[in-house]
Amino acid sequence: MLDAATLDATDPLAGFRQQFELPEGIYLVGNSLGALPRAARRTAAAELDRWSRLGVEGHFTGQLAWASYHGLLTDQLAGLVGGRAHEVVAMNSLGVNLHLLMVSFYRPSSRHKILIDDDAVGSDRAAVESQIRQRGFDPRSSLVAVRPRPGEITLRTQDILHAIADLGEELALVLLPGVRHHTGQVLPIEAITRAAHAVGAAAGFDLAHAVGNVELDLHGWGVDFAAWGGEGYLNGGPGAVGGAFVHERHVDDPELPKLLGWWGTNPATRFAMGTDFDPIPTVESWQLSNAPVLATVALRASLDIFDTAGGMAALRRKSLQQFSFLDRRLDEVLGDRVQNLTPRDPDQRGCQSSLRINARDGRTVHDELISAGVRCDWREPDVIAVAPVPLYNSFDEIERFIAVLDEVVG
Repeated sequence: MLDAATLDATDPLAGFRQQFELPEGIYLVGNSLGALPRAARRTAAAELDRWSRLGVEGHFTGQLAWASYHGLLTDQLAGLVGGRAHEVVAMNSLGVNLHLLMVSFYRPSSRHKILIDDDAVGSDRAAVESQIRQRGFDPRSSLVAVRPRPGEITLRTQDILHAIADLGEELALVLLPGVRHHTGQVLPIEAITRAAHAVGAAAGFDLAHAVGNVELDLHGWGVDFAAWGGEGYLNGGPGAVGGAFVHERHVDDPELPKLLGWWGTNPATRFAMGTDFDPIPTVESWQLSNAPVLATVALRASLDIFDTAGGMAALRRKSLQQFSFLDRRLDEVLGDRVQNLTPRDPDQRGCQSSLRINARDGRTVHDELISAGVRCDWREPDVIAVAPVPLYNSFDEIERFIAVLDEVVG
């Protein structure tokens, strides 16, 4: 079994750590807020300089023109999510994008139910409930949650597929996470999409914890739509611009309802301020307004690093090594004092490991880890989430985390 020093010495991605500015201590919370790309200072300064020199003309001047700035990220995001360029757009935040896409893909009638994860983050549940109410339906009858079996922690694929089949002609939309935030379990997006389509429902996904974490093939899997934020594994910073995916079979469908905004209309006539909406024949027609450039610069800097590192295939290879090493060291050092709730099956997990402390109060252990310099997440009611990120976390950090956890747990 290789030790941390050997794994770091042979890690082809080890040098990318130097392209980030990390807080002091051991930073294992990139699932919630990624580290600052050093290049973000340069890209931000460049736009502030252009603003100073060009004023309003910055919207139309040069390759960094603000009117089309979001387009600089399209190909890179498409590569990360497995979409085609006309299916992917950088825009808004996760919650806003979910609402915009549900306007299009949730059209209740006799088919009115939405299937969600019982462990869905509060923002997703709130969005779904409000969409149901806006359409004149009642969440008590239209919202259905799939949950683990009694005594179990993770979802079984067959239970998800059975729930879809059982809802049948009443099911309008499946809206599930790509990665469950509580356990870090990766859900089978392709199988879920196929099952939803088999009963005539749409399939959408919240990729907040999946994009930049696991390999995705949204186009190939036939996913109808997906949305994500840019704060976590994409290292876009607090409040970063997120993104949206709509499969090409929908992007130019004139019958599909959507909220209209001037940034979704033909760029050639956009500034004529006409009264007719001429939609862009791509997912960009879902845009409402121009991109917040200063909230996009860090994401742009980060995506350049993803490209240089070799994309998700290279990052996934290291991630597999990292969580395998973490699992082994937890077993060897902590034993049954700590339970890892995240599945060991590589197909069902990404960077995040969700730990339940058996030997002490979990919240106390979390607080003591923070005091000892380990940055990690607390997930109610009893989970400590740690996420070694392959772009900037080392195997040595995992080893040091294990040592601190061993000492704190006692």
